[in-house]
Amino acid sequence: MAKKKDDAGSESTAVAKGLFVRCRYCGQKNSVKADYKNNSANCGRCKLPLSNEPHKKFADLGKHEYIHPADSKALAALKAIPGIDTALKKLLAVTGESAIRVMFMATAVKVTPKQCPDLHAKLQIACTTLGVDMPDLFIQQNPMVNAFTGGVEKPVIVLHSALIERLSDEETLAVIAHEVGHIHAEHVLYLTAARLMEALANLSVARLIPGSEIVKFIISAGIGGALLAWARRAELSCDRAALLVVQDPHVIGRTMMKLAGGTFASKIDYDLFLEQAREFQKNYDEKKLDKFWADIINAGLSHPFPIWRVSEILKWVEDGQYKDLMKKN
Repeated sequence: MAKKKDDAGSESTAVAKGLFVRCRYCGQKNSVKADYKNNSANCGRCKLPLSNEPHKKFADLGKHEYIHPADSKALAALKAIPGIDTALKKLLAVTGESAIRVMFMATAVKVTPKQCPDLHAKLQIACTTLGVDMPDLFIQQNPMVNAFTGGVEKPVIVLHSALIERLSDEETLAVIAHEVGHIHAEHVLYLTAARLMEALANLSVARLIPGSEIVKFIISAGIGGALLAWARRAELSCDRAALLVVQDPHVIGRTMMKLAGGTFASKIDYDLFLEQAREFQKNYDEKKLDKFWADIINAGLSHPFPIWRVSEILKWVEDGQYKDLMKKN
C-alpha cells in the first residue's frame, strides 16, 4: 500500500509540474509541456483531446434509457407484421452472415491494436463506455461519407475512408460510438436485414440469389418498407448513444454539419447551423405542409436528414433527459 501511495504522490507531483496528463478517454499517460492547458494537446494513443474533465463510463446502461420514441414506435409497428422474425432469420440464413465477414476481410482493412491503433482505441472507448463487447472494425475505401454495422451473431462495423478523412478525432469517435450504439440497442438483426433489402430492392437482382422466394415474400408483404422506415428512426437512438460516449452535444452537431456541408463545412458558422436546426424543427412541428414534404423526402433516404438529427439531439439535451441519464448511471 505504501508503494502505491508513493506512486500516486509522484504522479500528482508530475501533473502539477505539467509533465504528463492521463487521457480521460483511454487512460493513456501522455507527456505534455509545462504550459499545457485542457484540449491543447491530443492523446498519443486514441488521438482525442487531453483534458482533466472526467469521462463517464456506464456500469449498467439499459437500451430503453436512451431509445428514441420514434424508434420504439416504428419497431412496434414492424414487429406487428405477421411472420417477420421468421422471414428475416430465413433471409439471413440464406444470404449467410459469413458473407459479410468474408467480404470485408477481402476488401477492407481490419483495425487492430497495431493496425490503425487510434481507431482501435476509439472503438474500445465506445465499447467500454456503453458496456458492449468489442466487434471487429474495418476501414473500406469508399468516396461516400458513411459507416454501418452488419451481422447478427458477430457484428462488424465498417467505416468508409472518406468519412475518416473528413472528420476530426472526436467526430470519428462519435461515428464509431453511433455504430456501437446499434449493437447495444440490439438493432443488428433488423438493421442488417434493412441494408440487405436496400441492396435487393430490385426484384430482378433478388431473383439471382438463393432463396429468392423469401426475398419476394418480404418485399410483397411490405416488410421491406417497414424495415427501412424503422432503420431511419433507429439512427436517432444511436445519435443519443454517440452523445453518451463523446459527452459533448456539439461534437454531434459538428459531425452532422460536415455530413450536410461536406468539405465546405470549414467555412460554415456552427452557431448559425444550430439556428437552422431549430428553425427546421419549429417548421416541422408547426407547419403541416413542411412536415408532409419532410416526411416524403426523408422516406427515400437511408438516414434522417442531418439537420433533423441535430435538432433531435438538441431537444434531448435541452429537455434535460440527457443530463438526467448522465446523473443516474
